[in-house]
Amino acid sequence: MSDMLNQAVEALNAKMDGGFNGTAKFQITGEGAIMLDSDGARVADEDADVTLTADADVFEGILNGDQNPTTAFMTGKLSVDGDMGKAMALASVLG
Repeated sequence: MSDMLNQAVEALNAKMDGGFNGTAKFQITGEGAIMLDSDGARVADEDADVTLTADADVFEGILNGDQNPTTAFMTGKLSVDGDMGKAMALASVLG
C-alpha cells in the first residue's frame, strides 16, 4: 500500500463531516483505490455508487484545493462513472 494512498485517506477523513449517503471510489491511476462511505475513507477496491478516476497529481490537487473537481472533469483530467448525483453530493460534503 502506498504512502500516497495512506495520506489521502487521512486527508479525506479529516475533511469528512459525515453526511455522505452512499459509496464512492477514488481510482488513482498507478496507485490504487480509496473507498468512501458514511463511515469515512479507507484503502480498498470495491463496488461503489460512483467511481472517480484521476492520476495522483490531479487527485492531490483536488484534495488540497488547488484543482477544482468540476474543471478537472470538464477538461478530461477526472472521469466519473456511475451516479453523477452522488459525485455532486460528495463534492459538497468534502467542501
